[in-house]
Amino acid sequence: MQKIPQHIGIIMDGNRHWAKERNLPTLEGHRLGYNKLKEITRLCFKKGVKILTVFAFSTENWNRSKKEVSYLMKLLKRAVKESLSEFHKENVKIKIFGRLNQLPKDLQKLIAETVNKTKNNTKEILNIAFNYGGRAEIIDAIKNIVSKNIPAAKIDEKIIKENLYAGELPDPELIIRTSGEQRLSGFLLWESAYSELYFTKKYWPDFNEKDLDEALQEYDRRERRFGK
Repeated sequence: MQKIPQHIGIIMDGNRHWAKERNLPTLEGHRLGYNKLKEITRLCFKKGVKILTVFAFSTENWNRSKKEVSYLMKLLKRAVKESLSEFHKENVKIKIFGRLNQLPKDLQKLIAETVNKTKNNTKEILNIAFNYGGRAEIIDAIKNIVSKNIPAAKIDEKIIKENLYAGELPDPELIIRTSGEQRLSGFLLWESAYSELYFTKKYWPDFNEKDLDEALQEYDRRERRFGK
């Protein structure tokens, strides 16, 4: 491969379908999906990717059963306490963004501590979009702009990007979605304007290094014109 995307976004879809097809509890699919996140993160960084942004929990996921939502909250807490500490030792910066003020207070505190702990790390960046929605992000960016009293005449793409959750980061060159669905479902709506999209039928718990390589090879074959 001649070119590797510096920023990849992944919509980790299919945990529930994976479990259902195997007559397993939904929560087992999420547990394995969490383990897969750790594996694929390290593989991406090993292959030269500098920034990985994953879609872990959307603003619409609150409509799922209380049991499932509660488990996903516990899973994020576990990730913050365990795995993210491992990445800290590997000099990886951790960012978690979304409408975090709607999460349980203890989880908010844990997230803030982790983000602060890793903010000076310089090797790679792992972004976790949690309680995230692309429209919600744009709405919140507009609210930030209004609160700063920025005149309408001065608002441009640069100003809007600066007020996004992770506006300081470059846009993703490649977005991967697992499970066969072919839509963004609100993931990085502003940032994905010129992202290459790659869809695979593999469920997230089954996604492996070979699948990642196929996505990277497909990206390598594409010519990015940016409207030119």
